[in-house]
Amino acid sequence: MPEITPGKAYGFFTDTSVCIGCKACEVACKQWNELPGNDPVFGDGYDNTGSLGAQNWRHVQFIDNVPDETAAPGQGKAWLMMSDVCKHCQHASCMEVCPTGALIRTEFDSVYIQPDVCNGCRNCIAACPYGVIEQDDRKGIAQKCTLCYDRLQGGLEPACAKACPTDSIQFGPLDELRQMAQQRLDTLHDQGVTQARLYGADESVYGGLNAFFLLMDEPEAYKMPNAENAVLPSRNNLGGYLGALGTAILAVLGGLFALRRRKEAVAEAGDEH
Repeated sequence: MPEITPGKAYGFFTDTSVCIGCKACEVACKQWNELPGNDPVFGDGYDNTGSLGAQNWRHVQFIDNVPDETAAPGQGKAWLMMSDVCKHCQHASCMEVCPTGALIRTEFDSVYIQPDVCNGCRNCIAACPYGVIEQDDRKGIAQKCTLCYDRLQGGLEPACAKACPTDSIQFGPLDELRQMAQQRLDTLHDQGVTQARLYGADESVYGGLNAFFLLMDEPEAYKMPNAENAVLPSRNNLGGYLGALGTAILAVLGGLFALRRRKEAVAEAGDEH
């Protein structure tokens, strides 16, 4: 792995065509970041670890029963697998709405939540178009993938990328990752895998994603917005803005009511004397 240099933009290129669903990235992420385990999730599919959240900064999606265009007649469906993570968007709506400046862009161009600055307002949760951020109820703060900020500061690659046995998760300088992704896409197209596409490698989705993907189907199959329906970040948080405005109004009214009661109490005390 090349030397990690502050001031350069780094990120992830996740090639879903070689993901085997082993969830080694999930385990490595939890171990390094000391995140608690989760109770198994039982449903219709084979994915038993739920979704991204305060305690799950990496999550391998299992999408089954997908029509397989390359299969011979009668062979049925295919599976899709993808290791999902915070996208570290260039136009990061979570940063736009944070009232305390807890969300910053680091010297490695990743989006990082400063736990000692976060006030738990939840604005970033409402703003994130990918549903990545979640409140840690034990700590009262928002949490998500840090791109292993502490490891990068020590010159180490993120734990998930290091643990991936198939190199589905590639970490490195963004310019190099984009070249690698385009070469991989060209190879797949040459092999007749025409449904393969890049997602987030250019500026069409939220100004570009520092964690981008090679997908084997439409983005919606992976529960991600496509370039056409990816709304501007500043419009993602209408509910959050209205909630914050309502809270502020209630706080002002509460203060005025308390002040009025105090004046009445002082006036009553004066009348008694």
